[in-house]
Amino acid sequence: MAALLEVKDLKTYFTTRDGVVKAVDGVSFTLQEGKTLAIVGESGSGKSVTALSLMRLIPDPPGKIVGGEVLLRGDSVLEMNEEHVRSLRGDRIAMIFQDPMTSLNPVFRVGYQIAEALRLHKNMDRKAAEARAAAMLELVGIPNAADRARDYPHQFSGGMRQRAMIAMALACDPDILIADEPTTALDVTIQAQILELMIELQQRTKAAIIMITHDLGVVADMADDVMVMYAGKQVEYGTADEVFYTPLHPYTWGLLDSLPRHDIHEKGDLCPIMGQPPSLIDIPPGCSFHPRCPHAKDICRAHVPPLVEIEPGHLSACHFSSDLTFRRDNAACVVEREVHK
Repeated sequence: MAALLEVKDLKTYFTTRDGVVKAVDGVSFTLQEGKTLAIVGESGSGKSVTALSLMRLIPDPPGKIVGGEVLLRGDSVLEMNEEHVRSLRGDRIAMIFQDPMTSLNPVFRVGYQIAEALRLHKNMDRKAAEARAAAMLELVGIPNAADRARDYPHQFSGGMRQRAMIAMALACDPDILIADEPTTALDVTIQAQILELMIELQQRTKAAIIMITHDLGVVADMADDVMVMYAGKQVEYGTADEVFYTPLHPYTWGLLDSLPRHDIHEKGDLCPIMGQPPSLIDIPPGCSFHPRCPHAKDICRAHVPPLVEIEPGHLSACHFSSDLTFRRDNAACVVEREVHK
């Protein structure tokens, strides 16, 4: 089956006075209809820039997509003119941005903002668009939707604003929904509700989802595939089961070991990843993760590890990922997860 979205060797750089920031440096993945891809990594790893690149929303200058391909049902997004790309945004590709308060215009009513996309992309008249906007608010679980559509963003709670953003993104029935940290700053109860809502709506609309997050726990139950990013590059790619239960890269081990565990009764300290992500202007030689990796060896400091397929469909960018002894001896916490699966 042909992929809905294909991204090949995508590179997005920013030119600054201090140097070139390689925010996305050679990312590739595919996305099938109705599937969910999670892009995971710490802040500054290139997740959001990857998403913005897919929609051609990189500010130029200082940013520029310098290489790669983005194919939507075989059509090259990067070669389209600006008018064509604008027709895609909100219609075939929609995005839920990180902060709904700054993404919603404070001087327009919520219903008007949802209806605007419908009038633009679906050529609906004002009355039909407003009715559809109210129906979308009801679909995402906002009570008294017809009345609340006339409210302003500041009259919504944080969770309701996020629901309104989901309603806006789904109003035109997009092929792809990009959710950039959709549960950031929400309490855990609302966070769970938002994720359940996205799963339910995906089942109804058959949309593909790209979920961007720094928390592997957020996507444990909803992702089909997971791409782990570090310093602008993908360091691991595989199905959710592969990444959670048989991860290959030491950075993925670190992300998993940083999660609170509820399946182990013994009390113990969390295992954080020591240090900080590198500056994307001055990336360390060799493997960019080696200054923080407790398993780094001389080859890691000298040579960049290629992203290779270790198992069918499961890729890793570590010199030792294919070494079963290395993985068995160093991924102790991962082995425990296998036991508790």
